[in-house]
Amino acid sequence: MAEPEKVELSLADVQRVAAFAAACARRILPVFEELHQSDLRPRSAIDGAEEFAATGGRTAALRQRAWDAHKAAREVPASAATDAALAAMHAAGAAFLHPLYSPHQVKHILGSAVHLLLAQPEAVAEQIDWIHTQADTTVCTILRRFPEPTGGRTRYGALLTQLDTELRR
Repeated sequence: MAEPEKVELSLADVQRVAAFAAACARRILPVFEELHQSDLRPRSAIDGAEEFAATGGRTAALRQRAWDAHKAAREVPASAATDAALAAMHAAGAAFLHPLYSPHQVKHILGSAVHLLLAQPEAVAEQIDWIHTQADTTVCTILRRFPEPTGGRTRYGALLTQLDTELRR
């Protein structure tokens, strides 16, 4: 039996995923802002994700906010602050989740949460418990529509697979 090419995905589904991703990114944002108070790019990306979650307005400006947060992550030394900025990028990028039956799309759903875990390796279990409180039935149902991600050799890939497995239960 052939795998589907597309999954069922409404605008309301994408908005809920963006709200989840923004909550994860907002939780770790203080780590970035503590070291880089004047750099508002990650905050702007999260604000944009929250605006999208509320209005459904997917714009070029939102995509630019995601890219700007990515640039902020690249401009700081590799650290928890980097992961905080990348979580913000993924939050804004969640608005661009596509209905393609591809494991890559899982990164749009869980990317912010994985970077939250990466930013606080000493508190992974605690953060996973918190993520469970944020990933409501809707987010988990949407996640299950996509194929499971292939395990990666990186810490990001391992945590993505772990979190995906936990939320599909």
